Amino acid sequence: MSKIKLDIVTPEESVFSEEVDMLVAPGIEGQLGILPHHTPLMTILDIGELIIRKGKEEQFLAIGGGYLEVKPDRVIVLADVAERAEDIDVSRAEDAKERAQKSMKEESADMDVAQAEAALKRSLIRLKVATRRRHRRQQQA
Repeated sequence: MSKIKLDIVTPEESVFSEEVDMLVAPGIEGQLGILPHHTPLMTILDIGELIIRKGKEEQFLAIGGGYLEVKPDRVIVLADVAERAEDIDVSRAEDAKERAQKSMKEESADMDVAQAEAALKRSLIRLKVATRRRHRRQQQA
């Protein structure tokens, strides 16, 4: 089975660089499935869950938006933020979710609703990705 090179980069670091079988990414118009020999494209990524499939193994990352470029020989994800499931601090993500929900309820004049909604979405994705990893470990045990 053929593979495709995947590079995931944030402004701070290279997060992932390996050959993979498939990538599922959160495009702004819905989920994108990328396989080897995919048609070249460039798109904007939404806040969401990025799934990497390599053989029978799946890895999950929470990303905070960015860009995805598919080239003939590789896929490049330029993400604002990218966190592997094992790197997510669940208690911090819970705290961020609670702060975002509280901020949205208070509705002060200087509150940016879109910013509060984005913060809530980011925290919920981080929790989803972290939870997926926990469930996968339990199933393997």
